[in-house]
Amino acid sequence: MNLDRTHDPARRSWVSSANGHSEFPLQNLPYGVFQRGSGVHVGVAIGDMILDLTVLENLGRIKVGDVPVFQAGELNAFMARGPADWHRLRVVLSDLLDVASAPPEEEILFEQTAARMNMPFYVRSFTDFYASRAHAANVGAMFRGAENALMPNWLHLPVGYNGRASGVVVSGTAVRRPTGQVLQQGSTTPVYAPTMRLDMEVELGAVVGTATEGGGTLTPTQADEAIFGYVLLNDWSARDLQLWEYQPLGPFLSKAFATTISPWVVTRDALAPFRTPIPPKEHALLPYLASDEPLGFDIAMEASLVPGAGAPLSLCQTNAKHLYYAPGQMLAHLASSGAPICTGDLLGSGTISGPDDSSLGSLLEITENGTQPLRFPDGQERAFLEDGDQISITGRCTGPYSIGFGSCDGAIQAAHLP
Repeated sequence: MNLDRTHDPARRSWVSSANGHSEFPLQNLPYGVFQRGSGVHVGVAIGDMILDLTVLENLGRIKVGDVPVFQAGELNAFMARGPADWHRLRVVLSDLLDVASAPPEEEILFEQTAARMNMPFYVRSFTDFYASRAHAANVGAMFRGAENALMPNWLHLPVGYNGRASGVVVSGTAVRRPTGQVLQQGSTTPVYAPTMRLDMEVELGAVVGTATEGGGTLTPTQADEAIFGYVLLNDWSARDLQLWEYQPLGPFLSKAFATTISPWVVTRDALAPFRTPIPPKEHALLPYLASDEPLGFDIAMEASLVPGAGAPLSLCQTNAKHLYYAPGQMLAHLASSGAPICTGDLLGSGTISGPDDSSLGSLLEITENGTQPLRFPDGQERAFLEDGDQISITGRCTGPYSIGFGSCDGAIQAAHLP
């Protein structure tokens, strides 16, 4: 993707808070959905404000095609328009917000602090991958030994499973501790109980914009172009439920109860300056997955744990560039059997872990399956998450300017027992 004036680091906005160190400068312009009065509106983040696209469309100040796309309280209609319309509107909004333009007289800005963010799009389906080699090797070694850490297929295809779209929630939504079957140590019969090994996972989510025809396939480049944008994603996991249920068909209820995403969708256009090559492959990939293009992203990600009482503790600093498979390859593989790709499909990268201990993206790895608990300065310990704990994930791209994603937050509530 070529860079254009919307990426110019010298440009400034008449929205003063967008200039300087904001994660939402003029060069970002991510999309979200928010409550405004009794209505649900679509907007773009600019500095500490939201530009109301629903109002602008009603006023005739912006137009995408012949049918309104920002009146339904979700992004799907706009995402379905495709890359050409996505880019055209980006240019229009960038020019509208540029310091060289006069601020409109109409009330089109809304303070982010006054907004309640909604799910930005209707999630058509959710597929979670396992695309970080370090994470797959760490977990594999933990349960199968170092010599069998990676399964034979892992270096040849992006391993994944289909999760539950209904479990995807927006940042700030409370997460209730799940209950399920657990095989307790020393027992041969499971019990039904709340999970005692509740975990988080630092992931990148890809949001599909353009759909495929039934039976159609995609090259990695075509798949990359079909992705509208990206969110931060936390695929909460009940590790004890998972250990009992995952053989032979993989995760099920242990990951179905909640997946949290950040409220702003950062577009593929906005991320263009932060492209990076994907890691070299140990084995040549089959042609339908192979690509020499820089399909990865340099996105620094951090997770912190805020206990119910006490100061927050940084858990990890990792980066999306560690993914062995890029989102475009994940989507190309998903489409390779002829499976239909739909507007609003969400792809999770799987836990992103880096090469050192400070970049491990799950508590399962950080605490070595609970055997090495985290210690807080006030003496508290955590092997896994307790009720009242909150996980916060942030992400930022840094270069001539920096752009962010907002925060991906969720707090744990006590289990509901029948």
